[in-house]
Amino acid sequence: MSGHVFHPGHHELHGITVVLETERALWVGRFDSVTPKGVLLHDAGAYEDGVTPGTREEYLQKTLKFGVRATAKNVIIPEGEVRGMRQLAEAAG
Repeated sequence: MSGHVFHPGHHELHGITVVLETERALWVGRFDSVTPKGVLLHDAGAYEDGVTPGTREEYLQKTLKFGVRATAKNVIIPEGEVRGMRQLAEAAG
């Protein structure tokens, strides 16, 4: 259903689990919106470079297999830090 907005009036990714990349971290969480403060994710977990064991790809594969290990109920990532964002389902392909 390409182009279908689950909640009319919201961003097309609203409610979708996304992978959001920054310079220092990879966030996986349920997309809510882009606010003046940044991108709002719910029930999110993160791979932090130099902190989380393994690689970003290993973290992503583990998340695909077992689900998001949420460490933050709500998190805002400043929009200027976002290097890329895609649906988690796209990472499986």
